[in-house]
Amino acid sequence: MRIVVAGAGPAGLYCAYLIKKRRRDVDLTIFEQNPANATFGFGVVFSDRALEFLGADDPETLSAIMPHLELWNDIMVVHRGERIVIDGIGFAAIGRLKLLSILQKRLYSVGVVPRYSHVIRSIEEFGPADLVVAADGANSFVRDKFASVFGTSTTFLSNRFAWFGTRRAFETLTQTFRRNDLGYFNAHHYRYDPDMSTFIVEVDAETFARNGFGEMSEEEARHVCERVFEEDLAGEKLVSNRSIWRRFPNVR
Repeated sequence: MRIVVAGAGPAGLYCAYLIKKRRRDVDLTIFEQNPANATFGFGVVFSDRALEFLGADDPETLSAIMPHLELWNDIMVVHRGERIVIDGIGFAAIGRLKLLSILQKRLYSVGVVPRYSHVIRSIEEFGPADLVVAADGANSFVRDKFASVFGTSTTFLSNRFAWFGTRRAFETLTQTFRRNDLGYFNAHHYRYDPDMSTFIVEVDAETFARNGFGEMSEEEARHVCERVFEEDLAGEKLVSNRSIWRRFPNVR
């Protein structure tokens, strides 16, 4: 049996690992368009429930991940300057690059090395396969290629977001809302390392257009966002890593 996995992000890596761990006889190939050490974005989040599922099914992988997690039991909403704490909601975060490194090692342990820096331009490049796993993200090449077969369609929401980081370590997962003469802003921020946090800035379509964010450079947009969230950043700067404005896709 031959299986092809498109995409070596966390989902593709872990899927490939589980398949090969259970079926060593399977011929498995995984393709990834980016280099092995490349990542875009900063931290990723797990709920407590997700970690429970992982521990029940794969305690070895959970043990590899746990030492690198930042944990918290509350989330916070900051609205009109008021800080509202919501307790009893457990989450954990880890750096995306660290998670990829852990999952790559898990995959190597079962004898699979992804083909990195390989951009798939045609389904025929996969070669003969009994199963193709489309783990190539929200803008999946595989899903788009077979949209008429799968019956899928993609529309995009009107809000825009840019994924930054910051060296301010926030206490907990927080949603911060700010309104000023530039418009409406929302930041999703949480620490994923003792001295690093994810800081996602979201704006509505009107705010995006009014301020010309679409014409700004990445650095110009970063400076504007730093000014908007100056109080929340407490003197720290935002860190860019391909922090371009995107829209959330709605895949059906």
